[in-house]
Amino acid sequence: MFDPVIAPSGTLLGLLQRGRGDGTLHALTAPRAEALAALNHCVLRDPRHDWQVENRSLYYARLYLDLNGELDEIEAHLFEVDDVFDTEESRTGLALAVLGHLASYGRRDALELLRRYAASGSNWAWALDELALRDDDAGLRALAAPVLARFATDPEGEAELAAAVRDAFEPRPWRLWAEDPRESVSTRVRAAHEAGCFDRWQRQMRPTGPRPGWSVRAVFEWAQQGIERGAALHVPAARCLAAVAGPEDRSEILAAAEDGTDGARCTALRYLADGNDPAAFDLIELAVTTGSASVVEAALDSFERMRSIAAVDRARGWARRPDPLGAAAGRMLACLGGAQDRDLVLAALREAVRGEGPDAPTLWTLVDGAGRLGIACAAPVLRHVYRETASSHLRGRAAHALAATDPSFATGFAVECLWDCEETTREIAARHAETGDARVVERLRRLAADPAEEAEVQTVVRSRIGPDTAAM
Repeated sequence: MFDPVIAPSGTLLGLLQRGRGDGTLHALTAPRAEALAALNHCVLRDPRHDWQVENRSLYYARLYLDLNGELDEIEAHLFEVDDVFDTEESRTGLALAVLGHLASYGRRDALELLRRYAASGSNWAWALDELALRDDDAGLRALAAPVLARFATDPEGEAELAAAVRDAFEPRPWRLWAEDPRESVSTRVRAAHEAGCFDRWQRQMRPTGPRPGWSVRAVFEWAQQGIERGAALHVPAARCLAAVAGPEDRSEILAAAEDGTDGARCTALRYLADGNDPAAFDLIELAVTTGSASVVEAALDSFERMRSIAAVDRARGWARRPDPLGAAAGRMLACLGGAQDRDLVLAALREAVRGEGPDAPTLWTLVDGAGRLGIACAAPVLRHVYRETASSHLRGRAAHALAATDPSFATGFAVECLWDCEETTREIAARHAETGDARVVERLRRLAADPAEEAEVQTVVRSRIGPDTAAM
């Protein structure tokens, strides 16, 4: 997917792209046309860096409801000519998911759009999954003919149909069609289902991929072959090594970790680290200094997996290093360090933000560590990460850390988090938001009554308000 362009965090568009609660609050007070323009921009140009794990659809659907927004622009986006040429799920997936939520809230226009797109759009399978959760049996049965017409009746087309049935995320439509009174529909769907089940059985029974020979040298050679093909195999190779290596092979493994081929070196470092071998630390340090990019990455990953007291002690000695090993040491202390390591974790957090910005991958671990260790001095940096990151998951982690470090969280960010796009962030907000704020009480009532809200969030919400209050 393309890398989205994220607007500044102080703008309405930037807030909505990030999925922040303040985005909804600002949109509801902005001119309606301006709010809808920003909302449509987000839905039609997915702003997520990782669209498969970050949530936005329910967040945007709720805002469409609050603004009584029309769906004309979504309709134009779904049915424009680009849909024929750009069949990537990321182009239309967010819009379809938003329509799914709107349909569950009773928006008939959203349901009709999903039906039309399932019948004729390129990302029809996604639309069908949304309908499987929201449409009635009659609506789904009406789609059987147009969906099956997508697949030719020759062997290739039947194989494609079998794959579609086998890989369907929601099986309900296919089950309905398998019982369809039209024999032309039911017979074909049942045959596709049987073919898909047989194919899955064959794949499970058929061995795939190369198998290394059962010797230390053969394992190293297999790992190197993977690198030459562009596939990193050192992790499974290290597991194979654990199965075949004996005490007599230690010298060969140490030599490979010191100056072997990249595949052998990565495998040996992983094997030694997983086994808490005392030689692993010096070899990891050497690899970071002298190894290729793939060796450095494998060495750092191997070190961060270690959980021994010796590894934590070594991390304390490396944490001040101005290189990737120092950064890895800071992350290890964030995960495993104690109160005496707060200054080192805070320094690593500040350096990461200063050097790599609020979206640095290393921040996920460091932010968690700041919260786990209760580093009160980290609150200003955590607030900066919360405001600026484009990742809604990282913002949620920052909110969790702020709840443990910032006394003002309950009356500050926790309030807006009740409108956040991530359910885990709404959950932490429901635990901490100060109910002296009238907006908090009203929002808790709405969340408690919203059938689309996650059960975990509603459990926390109902623990904050009594049954009489929720019914008001």
